[in-house]
Amino acid sequence: DYILEHFDQKTRRNESYSVQDRRLNGFNSIFATQSIEAAKRYYQAFKVAQQDVPEADRLKIATIFSYAPNEEEPDGLLAEEGFETGELDKSSRDFLESAILDYNGMFGVSYDTGSDGFENYYKDLTKRLKLRELDLVIVVNMFLTGFDATTLNTLWVDKNLRQHGLLQAFSRTNRILNRVKTYGNVVCFRDLEAQTTEAISLFGNKEAGGIVLLKPFSDYFQEYEELVGKLLVRFSPGVIPTGETEQRDFINLYNSILRLTNILGSFDEFEEVTILSSAQQQDFQSTYLELRNVLQPRIDGDKESILDDIVFELELVKQVEINVDYILMLVKSLQDKAGDQDADKEIRVAIDRAVDSSFSLRSKKDLIQKFVADISLDTNIESHWTKFISEQRQMELEQIIEDESLDTARAHVLMDQAFKTGELRLEGTAVSRMLPAVNMFAPDSEYSTQKQRVFEKLAAFFERFQLLG
Repeated sequence: DYILEHFDQKTRRNESYSVQDRRLNGFNSIFATQSIEAAKRYYQAFKVAQQDVPEADRLKIATIFSYAPNEEEPDGLLAEEGFETGELDKSSRDFLESAILDYNGMFGVSYDTGSDGFENYYKDLTKRLKLRELDLVIVVNMFLTGFDATTLNTLWVDKNLRQHGLLQAFSRTNRILNRVKTYGNVVCFRDLEAQTTEAISLFGNKEAGGIVLLKPFSDYFQEYEELVGKLLVRFSPGVIPTGETEQRDFINLYNSILRLTNILGSFDEFEEVTILSSAQQQDFQSTYLELRNVLQPRIDGDKESILDDIVFELELVKQVEINVDYILMLVKSLQDKAGDQDADKEIRVAIDRAVDSSFSLRSKKDLIQKFVADISLDTNIESHWTKFISEQRQMELEQIIEDESLDTARAHVLMDQAFKTGELRLEGTAVSRMLPAVNMFAPDSEYSTQKQRVFEKLAAFFERFQLLG
């Protein structure tokens, strides 16, 4: 129950980040259990708990285990576990076979508990875990040593661990990925504090705990309160600071708040507290993004400035994005408050504020404003939005095709695939195959210039309509 309730928070499932040109939502996790019997019971419990959840909202869960002669190590060290399934008792092997059938149905593959089938299952599961195609894998000892995945950020533990076994297991979460993932989460359902202190002291030094472990929630929250207090005293929400010194101080202060918020987001206690209102948060973030738009060209230029060393924490901004569903909810409230001029004005301000505070929606503001102007009292917001975005996307792609004389069919296939997979692949001959036939008398530079221009136009087009439905 705890895992299902807190999964989105711990793995940041509602936040997004980029990995190798792929946009992913949240991280994934491993659940370490004490025994094969425990793994079986947990797998079945998750299956029952999610049976009434819509398929699109269910956690994608898998399990893997094999025979180990000393499965339950009494001292909490990790036993060796290979690919031997033949030694499993009939109940465990039948259960594993059933779990693999679930996996086969989830991904359209075909594996089993035979020697070759199981090893291939292991390899495929490894790949999908690294690609963030799985949310949670229930294990006994597998994947707790030697396995690394940058998208893995949480380890759930209902297992005795100590010494190097504990550090090996905990370290599965610590492959630093980006500004969002600067540490891993370990959620223990057993009291392993003494074992953790012992392991850190044994393999580091007596003071290493202060380096290896995060500080208590209260320490971070006190610093967060102080920084937000400074922000509210010195700067007004939605007001752009004037002068380079004021702008630099605002950016550095907001950067510090973003980094602390990123850490605090892993603590359960942080869900219960609010210092900045939603409106204040959006206004300050809008100011931050506006400063980035204004200052980035200057920072990238040659002119010396006290802002030269400024860094914008865009990955941390992106993870707290306003989504389209929230905007559509506000638009729906315009219909509900029709005739109330004060409410209408307030809601329209809220829409603009939300869009301005979103890194991804700012570039789509004209589309959203056009949509809002297009609705009436009897408009079905959701279906009209889908139709509106589809028509706008079609119209703007056709304009690019016409302007650049592209192959219509190939351009549509490429972009349809991109929106389906969430990834625009422009490498290889993807662009050149769409370009018009080359005039043998035209300079090579003209072809190269057009190819680069088309590349940029399609990338901008994809970015503009991605995540809009």
